[in-house]
Amino acid sequence: MFYFDEINGKKVLKSDLIKDAQAFFTTREICIKSKEPSMQATIEDNKKILCKYLKINEDNLISPTQTHTANITLADKNKHDYPDVDSMILTDKNLGIFLNFADCTPVILYDETQNIGAIAHAGWRGTAQKISSLTVKKMVKDFGSRPQDLIAVIGPAIGFCCYNVGQDVFEKLSKTVDTFEGLSEIREGNIFVDLKGINKRQLEELGVSKIDVCQYCTVHNNDLFFSYRNENATTNRHSAVLAL
Repeated sequence: MFYFDEINGKKVLKSDLIKDAQAFFTTREICIKSKEPSMQATIEDNKKILCKYLKINEDNLISPTQTHTANITLADKNKHDYPDVDSMILTDKNLGIFLNFADCTPVILYDETQNIGAIAHAGWRGTAQKISSLTVKKMVKDFGSRPQDLIAVIGPAIGFCCYNVGQDVFEKLSKTVDTFEGLSEIREGNIFVDLKGINKRQLEELGVSKIDVCQYCTVHNNDLFFSYRNENATTNRHSAVLAL
């Protein structure tokens, strides 16, 4: 179940499924990613607040450059430049990672047995490439995780209520799961898809059963989260944050 908590008086969203790591989604109140010049001082202040809360050095808070790929990498304390990365695995307790969103689906994965985790950026392109599933497979192959030990927390994103797509996107997404039943709907001639639900089903088909899906839609709940569609291509982002 999702619930709101506060960091230094600023609202963040958490899931009670993850108890042994710091995993949460920022809101508009604590933005740490934007291209707006007027936001930069606020972002730096917010990063300091988060690092203090996570008990890590500011140099150890890592974020990749996201480009809607299916590229996955491991966070490394000796590296800070991660171009074209849309999923990041974390195994180092001295680091924190964050990825950024404004309608796309954030997926936090946590292995409660091994105390490692990951964040995946699953817009429609990432979802079509099964980035959440690929991240699980990499955690299994490279770090010995077992799907039954993984917790998946699917955060605020554009909802089934609002996400209409074209026929080409629908066809790509429909091929990513064994059954697409219940994940799309025709309304007044328009195709709507459940991006969060598709990611959930992809994970379930790999054997991940402990999954919490956030009820918030970034369009309908634009007072809480940023929306690219609803805010004229805003560069402000809310973030998925993980520290072990």
